Amino acid sequence: MVSSANSASVDLLGTVDLLHRYVEKALCEEVFDEVRDRERRRVWTLERLSEFWIAVILRAPASLTQALSAAMGGGGHYPSVEGTRQGFFERCRTLSPVFFSTLFERFCALVTKNEPARFASEESVLIGRFGHIFLLDGSSLDRVARRLKALREDRRIPLAGSVAVAYDLGLGVPTAIEFERTPQGKELPMARALLAKLPPGSLCIGDRLYGIPKFFEALSNAGLWGLCRRSRITNLKRIERLSVTAQGDERIEDWLVDYGTGPNTTTQRLRCIRWTDGRRSREVLTNVLDPARLSATDALRLYEKRWSVERMFYDLKEVLNLHRFYAANSNAVAMQVYAAAMVYVAMRVAQGRIAKEANIEPEAISPKRLFPKVAAASTTLTDLELGFEATCQVNPHVTLKKPEWRQFPFTRVRVVDILRETRDEHRRRRPRCPAAERVRPLPRPPRRPTA
Repeated sequence: MVSSANSASVDLLGTVDLLHRYVEKALCEEVFDEVRDRERRRVWTLERLSEFWIAVILRAPASLTQALSAAMGGGGHYPSVEGTRQGFFERCRTLSPVFFSTLFERFCALVTKNEPARFASEESVLIGRFGHIFLLDGSSLDRVARRLKALREDRRIPLAGSVAVAYDLGLGVPTAIEFERTPQGKELPMARALLAKLPPGSLCIGDRLYGIPKFFEALSNAGLWGLCRRSRITNLKRIERLSVTAQGDERIEDWLVDYGTGPNTTTQRLRCIRWTDGRRSREVLTNVLDPARLSATDALRLYEKRWSVERMFYDLKEVLNLHRFYAANSNAVAMQVYAAAMVYVAMRVAQGRIAKEANIEPEAISPKRLFPKVAAASTTLTDLELGFEATCQVNPHVTLKKPEWRQFPFTRVRVVDILRETRDEHRRRRPRCPAAERVRPLPRPPRRPTA
């Protein structure tokens, strides 16, 4: 099915339309009026800030100074602002990240409101059964690109912070993001804060960090279902074996258990599903006690879908340049994070639409190939729009008709040029370099004698 669509071409401007259609003045004004406490409107409004940061994500400038110079000089690729650089950095220092967090949530809700679950089509039955399936995970952000003068003499590397994300498996986008200024040790509290933003009845999947009784208790209080890998530091008491299946060396056991039997722990009644295959083993826990709703094989297969959220972090950092932060100010870092997330949501929605148009699965499209082409199309479209406006201004007495931009080649791309590369199972390994054979690791220094 993919090969028949390779010669076809698809539209690239859908993502640009999504960004311009939903990040508009009315939405920004609504968010500002709802969230503000004592904040007042300035030259750098929430709308201008969001447009500027989205342009930074799409263009990936060498520095914020370069982007600000273009914005204040009418550079075209950035929103025109009658302000100063000092005003921008002061705005970033004083504006709370809550504004951008709320703007991201509203933007995501508007964009995905009428979008079907096009991703993970093989799990459509389970997605329909629970309504939504979310993958929960956190990540520490990389170090800032430029240090403050006060930190230049400090040899420690200043990190930008950390984020926790709830990734919708069917929609293929993050629908809730928590940002924390401190880089480590806050993933579980941030994940608990995410639970309040998820629709009740959804299934949440997490790794071993989330597989503790307190987190399952938080899931139950929020009306959510959970599927997490078992944490070995927590005691478990088996109550009843629900089922057991065996095929060759593979064996799957489904147990009803009491999880967390310590004196200071609230015991949770869960199901423990254990998979063994020779020497390998894996245990996952779920508070879905009815095997008819979530079978043992479905639970094990769903847990393997956690790679999707890891792939999302890779796309945010490597494709959308979130591995490099332009300012050490934590509020500016939060703005860049949420702006990158909005661009990612629009890109993924466009990816799903492109896949439907090309009659292929969305996972067959490579974000690393698609996203830069969308950014290039956005830049070209901006240049053409500015050129047309300038032409109209120098010909005030002539009525000019704007060309249909979608007829131009830059607005479309061949499907074959945005597909993922499939690895050949029989590919030859690269011959080993002879010099590498001669390399030996340095010997370890001798241990100091202990007293």
